[in-house]
Amino acid sequence: MLDRLFKLSDRETTVRTEIFAGLTTFIAMAYIVFVIPHMLTDAGVPQEASIAATILITAVSTLFMGVLVNYPVALAPGLGLAAFFSYYVCGSLHLHWTVALGAVFFSGIVFLILTCGGIMKAIIHAVPDTLKAAITVGIGLFIAFIGLKNAGVLQADPSTFVALGDVTQPAPVFAMFTLALTVILMVRGVQGAILISIGVTTLLSMALGYSPIPHGISDIISFDIPSVSGSFVQLDIAGAWDYGIISIIFTFTMVELFDNIGTLISLTRRANMVQEDGEIPGLNKALTMNAFATIGSAFVGTSTVTTYLESATGIEAGGRTGLTAVVTALGFLSLLLFAPLIALVPSYATASALILIGALMISSVKDIDFSDLTDGVPAFLTIIMMPLTYSIASGFAFGFISYVVLKVCTGRYKEVSWVMGVISLAFLVNLIMRA
Repeated sequence: MLDRLFKLSDRETTVRTEIFAGLTTFIAMAYIVFVIPHMLTDAGVPQEASIAATILITAVSTLFMGVLVNYPVALAPGLGLAAFFSYYVCGSLHLHWTVALGAVFFSGIVFLILTCGGIMKAIIHAVPDTLKAAITVGIGLFIAFIGLKNAGVLQADPSTFVALGDVTQPAPVFAMFTLALTVILMVRGVQGAILISIGVTTLLSMALGYSPIPHGISDIISFDIPSVSGSFVQLDIAGAWDYGIISIIFTFTMVELFDNIGTLISLTRRANMVQEDGEIPGLNKALTMNAFATIGSAFVGTSTVTTYLESATGIEAGGRTGLTAVVTALGFLSLLLFAPLIALVPSYATASALILIGALMISSVKDIDFSDLTDGVPAFLTIIMMPLTYSIASGFAFGFISYVVLKVCTGRYKEVSWVMGVISLAFLVNLIMRA
């Protein structure tokens, strides 16, 4: 039955290999159940609901990706989009988290229309590779900046806007310890390095009296499953529509678009799923599934769902079919029993994960040609404006607008497609309206 459903023989794999691969992906990704809920809680989402919603949307969307699309990849709320949701939309703009969920819902609808209408390919081809790389780098810096802030390494300063925090305090010390331990484990090839480091830091923090200690088995594992009722169907669609947050919806959609396309192409290549003509079987179906997952995330109470690159660990372990994703999904479902323990993990233990993921994303800077100023300057503005304005949307706006202006004014207007022109004009109008 499994062979017929997942085409195990056709992809030259076995049930045992797929199970091992699924567990490998689960271990590599499990850290998100500690990181994402912390960010959602900062946005105002009830803690219990944020934990339950994160686990449920990850498990369900990954399960459907495995069964319906037969891809060995996992879906979960994206770190960059969760940061944008919590610290810009709900933080800087002071929108209620229910309104932000309304924006997530609209972004999912837009993503679905783009996927089904064939418009997605036009957008992907229209945006130059330089800006695509800059977007990845900028989001990486944004995530790392938030991680350093949450760890207390950075703090606000009235004179310099940002300054070094008191690094002698427990939070920065624990965060830097966790980061160092994670890097050491990763260099040594230890699976689940981020998860292990968060666990070690949490135990050390408890032992030294900086974090609450479990007083019984019920504080670690409980069959009283956490309720998602605090965030379930709480999205304020009318509020999002009335606010007119076009740039926010557009940013959610664009980041989801580039993130998913790039990640899926990379993962399917690793899994040897790309045909000789370059076509990837089921890619459009996978993107459609992601769009529905994003719509579902708005209803359960989390930020936008995306494909996780950590799925590569399972693929490297031999995962080739959706059975890998199914095993990963079951692993996440089991974490519902450990909700009490997840709630005890301190924020400084998870901050290091943001710093590290940000550092890994910055590696894309090598794909930017800074010798060509009409490419380099827009890329630089995209990168620098995201962390400095605390907004991925601002990075998009400055990067896209400057790219079109510089290309046109230097006589290289043929390098600018009409799609880029429309996108840049939309960002320009939005900047003017926000001024």
